[in-house]
Order: sequence, then structure tokens, then C-alpha cells
Amino acid sequence: MPGAPRSFSLGDFDFELPEALIAQYPAIERSGSRLLDGTGSAPADRIFRELPGLLRAGDLLVFNDTKVIKARLFGEKPTGGKVELLIERVLAGNQVAAHMRVSKKPEPGTTLALQGAPGTHDGLRATLLGRWPDADGALFRFVLSNDAGDDPLTLMERHGHVPLPPYIRHSDGAEDEVRYQTVFAKNPGAVAAPTAALHFDDALLVALDAAGVQRTQVTLHVGAGTFQPVKTEDLSAHQMHSESYEVPAVTQQAIADCKARGGRVVAVGTTSVRALEAWAREDKRFHSADSASTPYSAETRIFITPGFEFKVVELLITNFHLPKSSLMMLVSAFAGYEHVMALYRHAIARNYRFFSYGDSMLLKLLES
Repeated sequence: MPGAPRSFSLGDFDFELPEALIAQYPAIERSGSRLLDGTGSAPADRIFRELPGLLRAGDLLVFNDTKVIKARLFGEKPTGGKVELLIERVLAGNQVAAHMRVSKKPEPGTTLALQGAPGTHDGLRATLLGRWPDADGALFRFVLSNDAGDDPLTLMERHGHVPLPPYIRHSDGAEDEVRYQTVFAKNPGAVAAPTAALHFDDALLVALDAAGVQRTQVTLHVGAGTFQPVKTEDLSAHQMHSESYEVPAVTQQAIADCKARGGRVVAVGTTSVRALEAWAREDKRFHSADSASTPYSAETRIFITPGFEFKVVELLITNFHLPKSSLMMLVSAFAGYEHVMALYRHAIARNYRFFSYGDSMLLKLLES
């Protein structure tokens, strides 16, 4: 008889990573990055542009079409103290929800003077209303405004900075505005890129089309919580951050058609996995006759750890993740803990580049 399923704790997802392997800049060409093929019993070292030959005609790639917003703003309090805002959500009425880095938190009603782009003087400011989403929330709610009455997304695009991950040491620049964004980004709202999709360029998309690989999209606005390590040794005590997502009706139909023809659903990145698997659990119409008639949108805190039963995704393209992160747990749940840890050891030994600007791997769903 099979033994009881293994239980996991936080320490199981730790590993030593040489700092030199943390990518500080993207590959010269998006599709010229390395791809570790982990779909077989032994790892295979490839280049990302080889992806069409690793998929089949009739497979369906699911991208996250979220767009990274210039969510980082700098300024000062009326007292002169420096402040940094990282805007996580755009709310109604020119309001935003943001992380605030400051030596001493200002009181509600305080207006911060924010730095505008060089050469602009339009009175950019943020007025603190309180905590968000409630009185005990981790974020702060502001009214973001200027003298012209522009909306928050316009103001961030004009004055904000690309919110690069904390492990990237250089300040954002013109290259980051292009490369820390997918070529198909459409719906603004993310403060972090869906990094597995950064490897796709127009030439690769053309090659995938020629190979008969189909594609569709979901939207999940990636929050800053994606970089937060899990801190509780007992995984069941971890509280996931909330993210908003949408699975369009056309995507629901594309997935149903893919499975009907025997194709495989290939999630591009863990954010696509979270959206698809959350939808499969949260939409009561999933696999019903009218499931593909309307889009489905919601908030999710889905936490995927080993033992999770996947309902949609069969292949996964993903970058290499932070130790002790919820994303390490997700990929281990998907492809098997021992297999994933062996792939990471292989990647480190062969100097793969890690994290957002790093290389990627292709995984298949662990057979039960």
C-alpha cells in the first residue's frame, strides 16, 4: 500500500543561491535566454526560441496580459521628510492603495508633495485618507491628483518609476521601461511583470503560430506580495496576498476546445496558473454548459502547495524563483518536489540566471 503523502514545511523550499546568478539585466534578446527543459526524467539545456519544437500543434499557450504600471513615486511630507509610495491598486475616485516607506507615518489628511518628471510642475500630490482595505490594512489609501485633474494612471505614466524587484540593484531606466514589460501587455494594473512571458518576442510568436500552437490570455494584476517570502514554518498558517484576475469568455472557450481536441493547456508563468486554477475552483459554472458565455473576474488568495489538485494546466513555463517563496511551492506542487529541487540544483551548477530577468524552465504536470 502507498505510504501517507509527505508533509512539507518552509525549510523544505530553501536553497543556497550564489548572488552572481541573480540576473540584474535581461538577456540581449528576449528569446535568446536559456530554457531548462524539465519535461523528461533528465534535464535538457535549451534556448528559449526552441520552444515551438517542444510543444505540439493544438496546444494552447495562456499568457497573462497585465501591464506593469510606473507605480513607484517619490516625494516628501510637509515637514520635509522623504517618502516613497508603491501604488498597488487604482481605486475609484482618483484614489489609490499604496505601500508607504517613510521614517514616521503621517496622519490622515496629510498631503504629500510628490516629485514630477523633470521639466513638469503640475502640483503632483497625494493626500492620505487612511489604511486600506480596512482600518487594520497593510496598505494606505490616498487621493492622487494634480492641478490639471488627471487620473492616477495618467499621473503614474508621466511621473512614476518602473517598480523593479528588490533584488535588482540598478535604478530603473529606459531599457527597463521596455524589457520589464511583455510584448503583449495590454491591461494596466501590475506592479511586477509576469516574468515567464518576458522571454517571448514577435519572432517567437510567429514561429509558434506556424507550428500550430494556439494562444489566449488571462489578466492577473501582479502585486508586490509576489516578492514576499513565506515566514511561517507551518505552511497552513501562511496568508496569501490578494490579487484581482479575469478569465475572458473567449479564453474559457479556447480551453474547452483545447481539451476537446486533446491539446495541452500551457500556462505561461505562475500568475497564469493562479488565475486559471482559481477560476476552476471559484467559478461555479466551471465546465458547465454556459461556463464560456461570460467573462469571470474575482479576487484570489489561492495558495498552491504540494498535494494541490490541478484542474486546468498541464504544462508550465516559469522562471526560477526565490527560496522559501510561495512560487517555489507552486512549481513543486505542479511538477513534483524532488524533480523541481533536482532541476534547481542543475540550474545552479550550470550557471542559469535567476529571478525576474533570468532564464526559465518548462515543466509538465506530475502524474498522479
